[in-house]
Amino acid sequence: MTQAAPSAHGIDATAAAALIEPLTELVVQAGRAILAVNRRAMAVMDKSDGSPVTEADLAADRVIHDGLASIAPDIAILSEERAKPAAAPYRGSFFLIDPLDGTKEFVAGRGEYTVNLALVTDGTPLLGIICAPAIDLVWRGIVGRGAERLAIGEAGLGTAQPIQTRQMPKAGESWVAAVSRSHGDARTEAFIQGRPGAIRLPLGSAVKFGRLAEGAADIYPRLAPTSEWDIAAGQAVVTAAGGKVTDETGACLRFGERRDGFIVPSFIAWGDPSVAAPVL
Repeated sequence: MTQAAPSAHGIDATAAAALIEPLTELVVQAGRAILAVNRRAMAVMDKSDGSPVTEADLAADRVIHDGLASIAPDIAILSEERAKPAAAPYRGSFFLIDPLDGTKEFVAGRGEYTVNLALVTDGTPLLGIICAPAIDLVWRGIVGRGAERLAIGEAGLGTAQPIQTRQMPKAGESWVAAVSRSHGDARTEAFIQGRPGAIRLPLGSAVKFGRLAEGAADIYPRLAPTSEWDIAAGQAVVTAAGGKVTDETGACLRFGERRDGFIVPSFIAWGDPSVAAPVL
């Protein structure tokens, strides 16, 4: 399918607030589509980069793509499963989506996988929604307007509970590092080891951003390459909750502008922005 042209129109926080409820419902629907797939019988294929893609990834992608065509037809879409024909730069506003983040966790039978949807404006994630269907949780936020956590029940979404990041513990006290369960790397481990008192919290997918946003972790470092759709929604949620996401030099991340496959070379998500600093 031909990729829609990026929108030249920039969506602001007020317009994003009008979209967040239908977008949340859409992301939850995509989560239900994932849950409906039989993991024992599904086909698992390898993409050109060696990462797996499953029937569940594609089912969630279809739900989101069809839903966005109804909810916001004039806003461009960049999805992991439709990225091949896409070309940077993306200007104005666009949706940045990972239909199933944590495919390795999903294939392994674990519940730490998510559906990630971000609304990016002028290179910066403004709105983010993370749905973890297997653990019945949604984290969402709009930068400048706060972040929330919602439980998913049989009757639908529960009451939204405001969340916020926490202050970094004082020197000498223990702190919590959210770390990847399936994608560890030496530089990230060295970053953690260089800061005494670390307690590692292994998690899959963008669940790490959700736990950081709600104050259950202090820092989520990843000093290895990942993709923009893996982290855009998480950045919006963490920022809305009071945190900050930077690259390893301390600079803000930009989305939809790189011409090398939408790769993020490294990032650090800080619950307490006052401690954000370059990696030395």
